[in-house]
Amino acid sequence: MEKAGKNPLVSVIIPTFNRGWILKEAVDSVLEQDFGDFELIVVDDGSTDNTPDILGAYQKNIIRVRQNNKGVSAARNRGIGLASGQLITFLDSDDLWLPKKLSAQVEFFNSDPDALICQTEEIWIRNGVRVNPKKKHRKPSGMIFTPSLSLCLVSPSAVMIRRSLLESVGVFDEGLPACEDYDLWLRISCRYPIYLLNTPLIVKRGGHEDQLSGAPGLDRFRIQSLKKIIESGQLSDDQCLAAIKILREKCSIYAGGCLKRGRKDEALYYTRLHQVLGFKNRIYFSL
Repeated sequence: MEKAGKNPLVSVIIPTFNRGWILKEAVDSVLEQDFGDFELIVVDDGSTDNTPDILGAYQKNIIRVRQNNKGVSAARNRGIGLASGQLITFLDSDDLWLPKKLSAQVEFFNSDPDALICQTEEIWIRNGVRVNPKKKHRKPSGMIFTPSLSLCLVSPSAVMIRRSLLESVGVFDEGLPACEDYDLWLRISCRYPIYLLNTPLIVKRGGHEDQLSGAPGLDRFRIQSLKKIIESGQLSDDQCLAAIKILREKCSIYAGGCLKRGRKDEALYYTRLHQVLGFKNRIYFSL
């Protein structure tokens, strides 16, 4: 591992696994920022391609870490553990930053010392073609817990977070192989505002085969996250009702999908969970 810089303001963390075909563009987009007070930590999560050779070419300009393959949550958490900065950012290795991404977010935090987390708008590229996000993907700003229940409205590559916030709410859940970011944003947004800088400063690229967000059956991990936040006891009554409503919807849809694929035991579990949640919902409304 090679360490660059001392006591930087910002720590940038790139987790990567077998993304040698695109990784250099992500790293370069960080090194080409117009803001210089940062360290770049790249966590190679057990890649078997040419990733080590690509990272080795950067020498002391980055901090290189290699670990056995443990998943994106463990890779991000490893980076958080090594980070020196008071502001933490993430960049997925298939995304890009535009040159003013860091400076714009640092300026935002300087102007609002009470803010704990913000994100920027983004440009979407799918299979090399720019696409416009649907209305449901429009990013709100402020207390965004309720609209974030149905789908993830925060992008890891777009956020900047004060270290103190992660120390308060915890880091990524390493038990979740996917939707780990959805889980963290729920834990944050139920208590704190997530602000939006209404300028697209990241390029979010998708459509490739190894993209986790395109994997089938992701709703089971969202269901797990929703169940966990409901059982945490930290939600207000209104937040809890909203979370139960969305969780019941997801259970119903996922159970139906399991039945179609012949997974009867799994379907039964989510059907029963849907029924139990309905009972809890009725209790809430009767109080």
